[in-house]
Amino acid sequence: MTFEDEDAARGWLNNERRLIQLDIWTPPAERTPESKTCSVQTFGEFADQWLSERKTRRGDPLKARTRADYRRYLDRHLLPVLGHVPMTALAESKVRSWYDGMDPGTPTERAHAYQLLRAICTTATEVKVLAGNPCRIPGAGRATRAKKIRPAGITELQAIADNMPERLRLAVLLGAWCALRYGEIAELRRRDVDVTRGIITVSRGVTWPSRRSEVDGKLRSEPVVSTPKSTAGIRDVHVPPHILDDVKAHLKAHTQPGRDGMLFASSTGRHIHPRAFGWKFHQARVKAGRPDLRFHDLRHTGAVLAAQTGATLAELMARLGHSTPGAAMRYQHAAADRDKAIAQALSRMAEGLNALEQPLGGSTE
Repeated sequence: MTFEDEDAARGWLNNERRLIQLDIWTPPAERTPESKTCSVQTFGEFADQWLSERKTRRGDPLKARTRADYRRYLDRHLLPVLGHVPMTALAESKVRSWYDGMDPGTPTERAHAYQLLRAICTTATEVKVLAGNPCRIPGAGRATRAKKIRPAGITELQAIADNMPERLRLAVLLGAWCALRYGEIAELRRRDVDVTRGIITVSRGVTWPSRRSEVDGKLRSEPVVSTPKSTAGIRDVHVPPHILDDVKAHLKAHTQPGRDGMLFASSTGRHIHPRAFGWKFHQARVKAGRPDLRFHDLRHTGAVLAAQTGATLAELMARLGHSTPGAAMRYQHAAADRDKAIAQALSRMAEGLNALEQPLGGSTE
């Protein structure tokens, strides 16, 4: 036998050792085509098994949205090219060829697909299906944001909110001033809002993962309510006082009755799907002169505004519900123009101290 490279040879040898350990090894020359097919697992087969058994670092099942995203990356990007490849032949050269064939115009999608492939191959290496991880492309798992976000100004935020239907106006204000995600806003209930202390408790979120119907095979999405991905996502967010009256008015006029009443419900009393909300938001942002602004960009705006107040990295992480500092650091960088204001404040402080230190009544000499 010959092999494409050393990795492929080592992978074949590793598979032979696995057969020996399972006590099902036979000399390769004596194997029938059927037994060869059965003994060599394809990447598609391994990936499907990996996804069905995958758990979080804490040992919990994957969130429905995460599992659906992984399934989408597999079906759309990985399996069409690599699904038929035997695991023993999944070499670095094949990974590079697959990566080079992906559309560079979608850097985020490309990076996420590569991250998934690397995670699957890491598991394959750990269970000795692969001799080594073939995903060795430097920087392939990182993506430079293709779209540079321009935060909305305070006047623009107000204009967008004013152009929304009255029952949805508060959603825009919470997305910006409290930096909440759409899924967190859509699942808010009366019991989550404490107007006395001015606090919103975020402990759940709703997502709409796509699932293939067993009846007609079509992709459908149903709302799934769950806890945030990390414990950091469960948090209390203080509402800026200037929008607290808007919160009170919304609770009185537009919120379902009872402690479990939703703040934002559809005409049928269910969660408002992002597409239905997005159409209203699209109209409002166009009227406000910001057709480029997505709803999630409101969260970016709120984070930048919070950073501009001088919030520390830990404070930003707590307010935004981030478990790692990487994402929160972006907003501190975005607020780097505060350095001039900080320098000016230092000068005012120094000038004030100098004035205090001047002796009363002039010189003592």
